[in-house]
Amino acid sequence: MLSVLIEFSMFPTSADGREGASVSKSVSKIIDAIDKSGVPYQLTPMGTVFEAKSMKEGLGIIELAYEQLSDCERVYSSLKFDIRKNCENRLKSKIESVEKVLNRQVNH
Repeated sequence: MLSVLIEFSMFPTSADGREGASVSKSVSKIIDAIDKSGVPYQLTPMGTVFEAKSMKEGLGIIELAYEQLSDCERVYSSLKFDIRKNCENRLKSKIESVEKVLNRQVNH
């Protein structure tokens, strides 16, 4: 059993200003593709986090995301990986673990 958490951001850059300041239309294409893939994910204001069962699956989702922007001249992407053996459902359990500690501190 393996849990591969990947946090990434990906969006087109444009020297001619056609995209403007907002990239939400492009990001929406990526999120729609991830949603349809079935992997658990969480959209954040600065990127997206998803959990894969293997590095191959995780990199496949990154490739899927890029394919949504393949018509763009230039694409910027930033990725972070957290790979852990013998775990699953960390997209939720890591947050629950912190919230549990916070509740203990508030109750004392």
